[in-house]
Amino acid sequence: MKKRPTVRLQPRHDSRLRHGHPWVYSNEIMMDAEAKAIPPGTTVTLTTAGGERLGAAFFNPHTLIAARLLTKNADAVIDQSFFAGRLQAALALRERLFDQPYYRLIHAEADGLPAIIVDRMGDVLVVQLNAAGPDCATQDLIAALISTLNPKAIVLKNDSPARLQEGLSQETHLAYGELCGPVELVENGARFLIDPLEGQKTGWFYDQRDSRAFVARFAAGAKILDAYCYGGGFGITAAIAGAASVTLLDRSATALEAAGRSATLNDVSGRCTTHQQEVFEALDAMAAAGERYDVVVVDPPAFAKSRKDIPVAVKGYRKMVRQAAELLTPGGILFAASCSHNVGVEEFAEAVARGLDDAGRAGRILRQAGAGPDHPVHPMLPESAYLKSLTLALD
Repeated sequence: MKKRPTVRLQPRHDSRLRHGHPWVYSNEIMMDAEAKAIPPGTTVTLTTAGGERLGAAFFNPHTLIAARLLTKNADAVIDQSFFAGRLQAALALRERLFDQPYYRLIHAEADGLPAIIVDRMGDVLVVQLNAAGPDCATQDLIAALISTLNPKAIVLKNDSPARLQEGLSQETHLAYGELCGPVELVENGARFLIDPLEGQKTGWFYDQRDSRAFVARFAAGAKILDAYCYGGGFGITAAIAGAASVTLLDRSATALEAAGRSATLNDVSGRCTTHQQEVFEALDAMAAAGERYDVVVVDPPAFAKSRKDIPVAVKGYRKMVRQAAELLTPGGILFAASCSHNVGVEEFAEAVARGLDDAGRAGRILRQAGAGPDHPVHPMLPESAYLKSLTLALD
């Protein structure tokens, strides 16, 4: 094996890494000319200032997160076999959690594969590589996925903004096998058709699986609004659970077309209506028209892409909840979520409370939740606990 480059930490800057944090920031590294010359994405050996070896990591000298720890075993060979081992461990855990092959298989650092996302949709895998290190290891990772899971197809959905920060291009392509039309997945007994080459993120949001099942408990005989519906996960699950009617609201025609196909697939299209409009505008128009619903779901994309966006995002969540609350019947159920990791749990909860007050509504929180167990949280990375949601019963 070719000898790996060595990257040294600044004196007295190894404590966080020793205690389990998987990242090393650029200001913690001796960023001398030798380190700066290492190509982005190279696997390196991390050492203390005195030369004690601390582990192997992906390295990018041009980013704030300069090193992403792969293993504390500095002698480990980072190759197809290494990735296969991490995949097998993640697979064993998911197979204890789920009885069907539809889940997030790899959730980045929490599964020991930094900046790597793998979603499994039966025999189709959708992969996101969000840093230079994983990008350089693409071929070893794909080979490990093939040897571990023998998939029909692997899609590389490398279109995240994080890649631009790493000096990488954004692209989406079929990396292995073949796809013949939309991919079907099963969640909570419902069937959904998605296009992993065209959809947002990996094409589906498994993180809300448990919340969709919970909201569906209130569906029987109810009139439901699923706002920011994307592929219709909440609304179609509720329709199958007996909702009298479901309005699927999103500004994306492509998303609504996919939701409509899934509604037909589940024989609930007669009770599902799609509505294409910007959500804030639509909620105001519905309130003005006197529309009322028994259940309202507001599950938007991230309002805060960075910390500077937090004040505007919090105002947005407050407005969203106020609008949703104004549409709810007495005793109605509100589900509100935020996937902005920059907005904390307490900040989101306060925005929800203020939104209810703005609408002149009171209620009680029935459930506070994050992502499902196939999105594990790294104990030292609160950023990986990005999702938060509240389900409330309103007076």
